[in-house]
Amino acid sequence: MNYYSLNKQSPVVSFKEATILGQAPDKGLYYPEKLPVVEKSLIADIESLSDIDIAFQVMKPYVDGSLNDEELYNIVNETISFPIPLEPITDNIFSLELFHGPTLAFKDVGARFMSRCLGHFLKNEDREVTVLVATSGDTGGAVANGFYGVDNVNVVILYPKGRVSTVQEKQLTTLGKNITALEVEGNFDDCQRMVKQAFADKDINDKKFLTSANSINVARWLPQQIYYFLAYKQWKQKSINPVVCVPSGNFGNICAGILAKVTGLPLGHFIAACNVNDIVSHYLQTEELKPKEAVATLSNAMDVGNPSNFVRIIELFQQQFPNLKQNLSAQTITDQQTIDTIKSVYDKHGYTLDPHGAVAYLALENHLQENTADKGFILETAHPVKFPDAVEAATGKNVAIPSTLDAMMKVKKESVVIKPLFDELKSFLLSRL
Repeated sequence: MNYYSLNKQSPVVSFKEATILGQAPDKGLYYPEKLPVVEKSLIADIESLSDIDIAFQVMKPYVDGSLNDEELYNIVNETISFPIPLEPITDNIFSLELFHGPTLAFKDVGARFMSRCLGHFLKNEDREVTVLVATSGDTGGAVANGFYGVDNVNVVILYPKGRVSTVQEKQLTTLGKNITALEVEGNFDDCQRMVKQAFADKDINDKKFLTSANSINVARWLPQQIYYFLAYKQWKQKSINPVVCVPSGNFGNICAGILAKVTGLPLGHFIAACNVNDIVSHYLQTEELKPKEAVATLSNAMDVGNPSNFVRIIELFQQQFPNLKQNLSAQTITDQQTIDTIKSVYDKHGYTLDPHGAVAYLALENHLQENTADKGFILETAHPVKFPDAVEAATGKNVAIPSTLDAMMKVKKESVVIKPLFDELKSFLLSRL
């Protein structure tokens, strides 16, 4: 499988090269040269297959030529070594729980797959790689955990000061060793902009070998398809293609789900559940993709004013807006609606949503009120413990910290505070790393 840049000004590359580079030299995102078709036998036999076998079959065509079967099998075996259950909330709404991994967030799947691919590809290299990543909350923790202690890899994480939860910040700032956290006095878009500038800077790239671990990297983006297949495996009403509602910020997650559908997974309509950073909601109404300044919300992983991965969704539908709009809708949910939804679902159904899951739940509930024959599932992307203030305010109950986090919560935070200026990032990368 080869990959081309969506800017179409760079040579095609292999999966290995796309993973190591992260972003194409022309600053475009890599995209599969030819989309595979899901084997009919995979869909027909999915309930009898192991999760590992499903993941292996899903990812095999995308890594062809870069990983052999044994290498891929070992990587997916380590990637999904935790449960991903589909739990009922109501008769019509289910929750795909993606928070049972080591950092309690959906990004564990993509980060673990990518870290193991990159570690494999670099094991015979004598150069150090710097993984540079911007996070609005969960990406950084998952990447830090995935790459912790990996030889010849340094990880630098940029996160917006004061805009991540206490648990998220601890996951970013307490590992040490080859993990460095840069606390940016700005928002996520500032972090993402600075990272992109670093990839474009000749001085840095002459001296440092950079790659990205954001969902712009194909090795982070593509394996997210796996849990959509695992959701379908657990979907009992195969005669109904489930509506899928995804809390969406940078749009890598929902893009992976739509890719799974386009290539053959029987899924229904997709809903992008947005907070007030609703660039895509505006686009679907106007056909105008207009970035804007990100606003801080309770669902902070979605606080993105310029979603990088949406260009891949546009490509999935061959730049045809009517086709895209037929398959994807978006809803905007406010913080007050988020709190109200957490409370309502807890009171009525005994299920505790995190703010991101609450945004998705309300968006799906709204859809089902107008489409009464539909059923669907949300992606519950993070454990409620990551957002204790919002969840406890809504439910009136304390969120118990899992025992796996006890030791981490007692470790002193270590970060480097920088202004949202590229020169400060450049100086750090060249002089202090």
